[in-house]
Amino acid sequence: MTEAVSYSSLGLRGCKADFPLFRHRPELVFLDSAASTQKPQPVIDAIADFYARGYANIHRGAYRLSAQATDRFEAVRERAAQFFKAPAAESLIFTRNATEAVNLVAYSWGLHNLNAGDVVLVSEMEHHANLVPWHLVTGLRGARVEAVRMTPDGRLDLEDYAQKLQLPNLKLVALQHVSNALGTIHPARQLVDMAHAHGKPILLDGAQAAPHLPLNLTELGADFYVLSSHKMLGPSGVGCLIAAPDTLEAMPPFLGGGDMIREVYAERSTYADLPNRFEAGTPAIAEVVGFGAALDYLEGLGMEHIHAYEAELFHYALEQLNPIEGLELYGPDSDRAGVISFNVRGAHAHDVAGFLDEANIGVRAGHHCAQPLMRALDVESTARASFYVYNTKEDVDALARELRDIVNFFGENA
Repeated sequence: MTEAVSYSSLGLRGCKADFPLFRHRPELVFLDSAASTQKPQPVIDAIADFYARGYANIHRGAYRLSAQATDRFEAVRERAAQFFKAPAAESLIFTRNATEAVNLVAYSWGLHNLNAGDVVLVSEMEHHANLVPWHLVTGLRGARVEAVRMTPDGRLDLEDYAQKLQLPNLKLVALQHVSNALGTIHPARQLVDMAHAHGKPILLDGAQAAPHLPLNLTELGADFYVLSSHKMLGPSGVGCLIAAPDTLEAMPPFLGGGDMIREVYAERSTYADLPNRFEAGTPAIAEVVGFGAALDYLEGLGMEHIHAYEAELFHYALEQLNPIEGLELYGPDSDRAGVISFNVRGAHAHDVAGFLDEANIGVRAGHHCAQPLMRALDVESTARASFYVYNTKEDVDALARELRDIVNFFGENA
């Protein structure tokens, strides 16, 4: 039975105290976690300790310090595979971020499987990271990109999806799991099952899902799943591509260089087994160690509890913000991660964000790397407040209070 979760001034289970930023900046209301999360002390300590006590390059050193560093690095791979319930540890490829992971699939799988006239199916809700790589690769191969529509309330149009799965020459589906601009949680298992029913492989962009939802990627069954460490309390510079080993084994390397080879001659090369084949050069070793500490921290909180807490916080935010006349909210009223996008009538989103910053409230403003979605909403930009484990009811109250003042200011000066 899920433990009851209650609000406190310290966030989920009092964890806000674990984040040094909030000790140094107690006045700050940080509502930009969809862009990147703050880091708890255990993650900072793990990185500092590795640099101070255990740093060496990995895989190639014939001495104890290097072997110990290799063990720590590879232990995180095992840890991450267990955390996300990946098919196997060797099916988890470390990249710089989710964006690089999408590019890996686009160039390694896409360049060798797409032909003239073929189709990659995306949606108009995608982050640019799951659009631009496909534009580049389909352009090189003479293929094209088609998009599934968004419903007026900010969900993926499943009827349009079902129709477009029947497109001639459809080769790959590439969709987000959770919207970074609206927070919409899409029915990922249904999307996967529908694609597979038509015999089509599917990539899911999990950059916004992995921080908020308990994942079982083996059960989910997506052919490719990508995510980023920095959105789930870990350091920047680390991401993951997770896929079935046989799928990865059929793909050529994405980047060439040291550590991804078996043998190199002046005229040719042969390539290493998984996962090394896709990890060229010296990786972000300390950052991977920090990612492991972030996963330990999140598991200590419990992903189910995180999801339940954020759902409570999101619905409390809707209760506070919906009654504010002059405030336009976007997205569905349910099935959301902790993201609320909004505009103040008569004001530009950047001006709203500037006013909130004067009150020590940090939100993001702009198109959120989702310009097709903004066009579907018929707006140029929105302000976006995004919540995570360290946010509280008091943070929501501060946001609502300042937005009332901003709405009144622009109403009086209209």
